[in-house]
Amino acid sequence: MARIVQKYGGTSVGSVEKIENVADRVTRAAEAGSELIVVVSAMGKSTDQLVGLANDITEHPSKREMDMLLSTGEQVTISLLTMALLKRGVEAVSYTGGQAGILTEATHGNARIKEIDSERLTNQLEAGKVLVVAGFQGVTEDGSITTLGRGGSDTTAVALAAAVGADRCEIYTDVTGVFTTDPRYVKKARKLQAVSYDEMLEMANLGAGVLHPRAVEFAKNYEVPLMVASSMVEETGTMIEEEVTVEKNLIVRGIAFENDVTKVTVAGLPNRMDTLPKLFSILSSNGVNVDIIIQNQYDEDHVNISFSITQCSLKETVACLEQAKNELEFEHLYHEEDLAKVSIVGSGMISNPGVAATMFEALAKNEIFIKMVSTSEIKVSAVVSEDDMVMAVEVLHDAFKLDEVHEEQAAQLV
Repeated sequence: MARIVQKYGGTSVGSVEKIENVADRVTRAAEAGSELIVVVSAMGKSTDQLVGLANDITEHPSKREMDMLLSTGEQVTISLLTMALLKRGVEAVSYTGGQAGILTEATHGNARIKEIDSERLTNQLEAGKVLVVAGFQGVTEDGSITTLGRGGSDTTAVALAAAVGADRCEIYTDVTGVFTTDPRYVKKARKLQAVSYDEMLEMANLGAGVLHPRAVEFAKNYEVPLMVASSMVEETGTMIEEEVTVEKNLIVRGIAFENDVTKVTVAGLPNRMDTLPKLFSILSSNGVNVDIIIQNQYDEDHVNISFSITQCSLKETVACLEQAKNELEFEHLYHEEDLAKVSIVGSGMISNPGVAATMFEALAKNEIFIKMVSTSEIKVSAVVSEDDMVMAVEVLHDAFKLDEVHEEQAAQLV
C-alpha cells in the first residue's frame, strides 16, 4: 500500500466544479488502495480578495492579523473538498495546518516550519482516513496562526510527506510537468520525464515558477520523491529525484529566465579590504537582496562594483547607498533598468567543458549583448536586455537541441 501526499494549487480548486474534479481524482487513488494526505491551496483568487478587504480597512494591517485572515482561504477549500469526498463515500477528515501538527517560527507572513507532530496524521491514515490539510499555514508554540509565504502549500505538502514517511509527493497544478523552458514563450519547449533535485532547485531559483525553491530544498534534504503533473488531464508528469534515470547524458536540461532585473554600479570605491564587506553589509541591513556581483579595478586606488537586483528594490537600493555615500567613499552611482536574466541549467555541465562557450557564441551570433555573467557547477546565467529575453531563450533552446528526444529516452518511450 503506497502512502502518498497530493497537493492541489489554487487554479486546480478554483471553483466548485474543479473541486469536484479533484474529489474524483482523490477517490480513484483511495479506491486503488493508497493512503492519502491531500494538501490544498485557497480557491483561485480568493487570497487576493482577502488582501483587498484588509487594504480597504487599513494601509498598514497587522502581520499577525493578516495571517489570521489569509489562513481562512485554505480552510474554505479543505471543508468543501472533504464534503465532496464524503458525498462519494470516502472516509475523509479536514485539518488546518495547526491541527495537522505543523509548528512554525513566530515570523508572520513568511514563517518556516520547525517541526511536525505527525502522530495524529499517522493514526488517521492507518485507520483508513483520507486527510485533507490546509496548505500555506501552521501555528507557533503559543498557538498563533502563521502563513508560510510564497509557495507555502508546496512546502506544506513536501514537509508532510517527509514527516509521515510518504512514498512520494505529487504536486498537481495547471501544467503537465516541468518543461525544458516555459512553453508559453517557446513553442518547441518539451516536457521532461525527470529532473534532479539540484537542477530543479536552480531552475526554481532562476525564475521557473513550477515549484517554489523552499519546497524543492525540503524534498532534497529529506529525500522525498516529487512528481509534478496536471490536475486537469490524465498525463504522466515529471519526476524530481536525487539521480535522474532517463536522459542521463543530457548536458543542459532546461532554460530559466526572469525579467525586471536592474544592474547597479557603484563606481570609484576605494580599493581596500573593507570595501566589499562594508558595501554589502549596508545593502543587507536595508533588506536588499543582491544576485550577480562583478568587481573590476580601473586604477590602482579605485574599483567599480556592479550587482543585479530586482526592479522593485531599485528605489530602496539607491536611497540607502546615497545615504551611506560618505561612509563608502564612492564617486558615482549608476543603474540600468529593463534587463532580464537567462540561465541554462544541467548537472551534465560539471563534466562537459565548452558549455559556456556554446552559450556565448549562440547569443553573439544573434547579436544579443551580454551585460553580466554568473556561473555555478550546474548553471550559467547571462543578463541581457529585456527586449532580447525571449529571443535569447529560443536561441539557446536551439543551440542545445532541447526540443529533441534523446535516443536513450526514446528507447524507454517505445
